[in-house]
Amino acid sequence: MKLYSYLTGPDDETFCKRVCAKLNDGWDLYGNPTLTFDGKNVIAGQAVVKVVEGKFHNEIDIKQM
Repeated sequence: MKLYSYLTGPDDETFCKRVCAKLNDGWDLYGNPTLTFDGKNVIAGQAVVKVVEGKFHNEIDIKQM
């Protein structure tokens, strides 16, 4: 099955580390990053996907995958 997650947060080192952690845990980037401005900070977003064995069901904890 393919899992999907969308990471968001201020465009800073912490956000980059969150994306790096996902990549090093077997996730792949999906599409281009997005940026927006909330009037104070630049907010970044990045979609990631991961292929794992099994069938999808609603009880899956994506954050633990």
